[in-house]
Amino acid sequence: MTVFEPIDTLPSLAASAGFVPREAEDSIAQHLLRPLLFDDHEIMLLAGFDAYSRLVGLECAEGDAAGRSIITPQCWNRLLGRRVATVIMAHNHPSGIARASDADISCTRDAGQFLRLVGIDLSDHLIFVESGHFSFRNAGLI
Repeated sequence: MTVFEPIDTLPSLAASAGFVPREAEDSIAQHLLRPLLFDDHEIMLLAGFDAYSRLVGLECAEGDAAGRSIITPQCWNRLLGRRVATVIMAHNHPSGIARASDADISCTRDAGQFLRLVGIDLSDHLIFVESGHFSFRNAGLI
């Protein structure tokens, strides 16, 4: 049976695959990434960890005039120059909708391919909203 919802309504966030409620966030999401993301404009964070899972770099990519975050080559260079083994991407959705857009999916795919070429693992991409975050890993998109 197919259930159709009105176009103006969104499904419950908790029912969305990949959504992690705020109270269930791990310490990296809750204490490292969330405090750096602002609600009024989109910001992209790249957290780099070494082979021992120690944070060795944190880069911020601010949004452009259209509100989208752009990860510049200089941003990647600064992060990857620190002997990074794993990267977590994270950004916020000021709209409050914890769902990956087509642009988010494309950006994640491109970043994952690029990182794989240089021998680095893209561990996850998190999209933060007030009530929690969407995890590409938990949704099976990575």
